[in-house]
Amino acid sequence: MSETKNTQEAIGPMAERAMAAPMGLFVYIILYGGMTVLAGVVAFKQVQLWPSDLAVEAGIFPFLLLVVITSTIAQLYGQKLANRLIWIGFLPLALSAALIYLVLSLPASSEMLQFRAEDLAAFERVLGQTPRILMAGPAAYITSLLLNVWIFSRLRGEGEATTIGLMIRGAIASALSQALDSIIFVTLAFYGEFDITNLLIGQVLAKVTLSIILVPFLITFGVKAAKWLDAREQAAPAE
Repeated sequence: MSETKNTQEAIGPMAERAMAAPMGLFVYIILYGGMTVLAGVVAFKQVQLWPSDLAVEAGIFPFLLLVVITSTIAQLYGQKLANRLIWIGFLPLALSAALIYLVLSLPASSEMLQFRAEDLAAFERVLGQTPRILMAGPAAYITSLLLNVWIFSRLRGEGEATTIGLMIRGAIASALSQALDSIIFVTLAFYGEFDITNLLIGQVLAKVTLSIILVPFLITFGVKAAKWLDAREQAAPAE
C-alpha cells in the first residue's frame, strides 16, 4: 500500500510538469519527432520543381517543417529549448534506424516471397540505404538546424519582432542553413562516387528557393497557430 502511495506521489509532480507545458509547444514536439523520421523515408524520391528543371530530394519538405518548428519554438519559447529539441531529435532518428535495420534483417513470409516479390524488393530498395547516406543525414541535420536556430535568434534584435521582420529572419536563416545542409549531405553521401557538381548546385538552388518562398509564411503561420493553441488552453476551464 505504501509503495502505491509513493508511486502516486512521484507521478503527481511529473504529470503536473507535463501539463504545465504550453499546448503549442506540446503539439510541435510531437510533430517534430514524426518529421525527423519521415524526412529520411521520403528522401528516396527526387521531385522536379515546376516550372524549372531543378530537382530536389523530397525529404526537404518534412525537413523544412523541422526548420519551421524549431524557428517557431525559438521565437516563442526560447533558443535554448529549440536547441535541446534538435539534440533530442536524434532519439527518434536512432530508434527508427534500428527498427528499420531489424525489419530488413528479419526473413519475409513465404506468402510475400511467392506473391509479392516485387513489393518486397521495392521495400528493401527504399529502406536499405547505404551507410554513407545514413551517416550524411544526421550530420547535415544537426549542423543545419542548429545554424538555423542560431541565425534566426541572432537576427531578432531587441523587442518583439514584427510579422515582416519574422518572415525576413525566417527566410535568411532557412536559406543559409539549407545551403549548408545540401553541401554536407551531398558531399558526405556521394563524393567520390560520381561528379556531384550538378547535383550539389541543383540542391542548393532548389532548397534556398523553397526556403525563401515557403518558410517565411510557414513560420508566420506556425507562430500564430502556437499562440492560438496556448490561448485556447489558458481560456479552457480547469477540470
